[in-house]
Amino acid sequence: MNKIHLKQLFLCSISPMLLACGSMQDAGHYGPNPHSNAPQAYPEQAAQDAASFPDEPEPEQANGPNGDKYEAPGTNPYVITASDPQSTFAVDVDTASYDIFRRDINHGYLPNEDSVRLEEFVNYFPYDYAQPTHDSATPFAITVDAATNPYTPGTTLLSVGIKGQKIPPHMKKPANLVFLVDVSGSMSGPHKLPLVKKVFSEALNVLDPTDTVSIVSYAGHTAVRLEPTPVAEKGTITAVLNSLSSGGGTAGSSGINLAYEQAEAGFIDDGINHVVLCTDGDFNVGQSSDSDLVDLITEKRKSGITLTVLGFGSGNLNDSMMEKITNAGNGVYGVIANLDQAINYVHKRLLSTILLIAKDVKFQIEFNPELVYGYRLLGYENRALADHQFLDDTVDAGEVGAEHTVTALYELVLAGDELPTVENAPEVQDNGLSDLVLDVNPNELCLIKIRYKHMEATEQDPATQINRPLDATMIHESLEDASPNLQWASAVAAFAEILKGSPYGSLDNLETIQSMIEEHAGADADRLEFTSLLNLSIELMTNSE
Repeated sequence: MNKIHLKQLFLCSISPMLLACGSMQDAGHYGPNPHSNAPQAYPEQAAQDAASFPDEPEPEQANGPNGDKYEAPGTNPYVITASDPQSTFAVDVDTASYDIFRRDINHGYLPNEDSVRLEEFVNYFPYDYAQPTHDSATPFAITVDAATNPYTPGTTLLSVGIKGQKIPPHMKKPANLVFLVDVSGSMSGPHKLPLVKKVFSEALNVLDPTDTVSIVSYAGHTAVRLEPTPVAEKGTITAVLNSLSSGGGTAGSSGINLAYEQAEAGFIDDGINHVVLCTDGDFNVGQSSDSDLVDLITEKRKSGITLTVLGFGSGNLNDSMMEKITNAGNGVYGVIANLDQAINYVHKRLLSTILLIAKDVKFQIEFNPELVYGYRLLGYENRALADHQFLDDTVDAGEVGAEHTVTALYELVLAGDELPTVENAPEVQDNGLSDLVLDVNPNELCLIKIRYKHMEATEQDPATQINRPLDATMIHESLEDASPNLQWASAVAAFAEILKGSPYGSLDNLETIQSMIEEHAGADADRLEFTSLLNLSIELMTNSE
């Protein structure tokens, strides 16, 4: 295969298309609060603000944000089914990896390979999966599809997707949000603290007037800038927000403690209690190791208060730390780099991020060794679980919000076929014949098992499990015959394989990827934007050969 090593090159940046195309209430995302007095269409406001948020990269970042910190996720190996017929992992609905890709391409360079987490590219987009009604006892439904794989000849693509139920606006629980804002010196510049303020001010337009917000700032010291205050008091809130300025070190852990104290002070029983940490990720004072911060957030999670991390700007982003503490806080990690993304995040993703419908969501796919010789999970490398942890309901896993979609893709080698021969591929996992007693039936390719807990469940409460088999006759002979969902997701995944420098990524697939993306972009704003970003990426890749 034609593997490339991605280099950072400069190309004139383009303006994002988020506000130019499609509706901001696309399937799978919440739109503005219909009960709010704020205008429901906001491109005009974005145009008024644009002068304050320049699109071009900051001068010191013109050749790439080489100060950002990443941990390479690696690439999953092929597994011999007879050796290990079960594949187990926690779900992931973070979007940060895709956000970083969009930021970097718009600034004219390819993203750092280590920043690319394939599942976050695939899960960034909504899919037309089956969806339970808001009063269903099961918070999501399972959709399965399979087809021959044009990106790795001789293999079969398997897609397992879920979509969370929609919560009608009148059923939204009251919210108590604490914005924990990094005001250290590293947050200066138009792509950091000013964008934090924009996210906060836009959030006031999607929250209910009776919801409460607080502001805690941290730098060399921490301070409560705003105690729990109803959203209806916008004048008071905005005055405090506008007073924030950057300077000093970064006492992140003490800020987190103070933010949780404010969340506890405004705690709403049977409501949404959530901390939104806004930072560039530079925790350089005090309790700053990843493990210490994860332990702190894990302990705080037990109080019923969740945490989301939003990263801002570039050049100082501690991506690996931010992902880890978000996972520990049962939140969703995202990155915001310009005005359009700030507005887009609030109006399309904020509510689904805080309106969680299921927690500790785990997938286990049980393959039939008689029909599947080997398999490879695409992505989720740092979300892997041991197979025995699937039935251990004390194990922390992933969370799913209202209308979130989660997609998992596998490459399968069916019985009688051979594993792909790929240079520098990870070693095939083959530990001898497994003695597991399997639940999958002889005529089934695989059995999909999903375990989850309702949000009110405790760590000791048992999880609920739902199963879905896939009959061996349900494989489409061509990807073009499969659902548009599988066609889009597999093209995005094949592109992410190239970006991350995976041994399975091939430039030979670019033409097929591009054709599939253009065919299925439709009118969705995010998909149309990706079409443009893909074209720019291909030009950069071509120039780097």
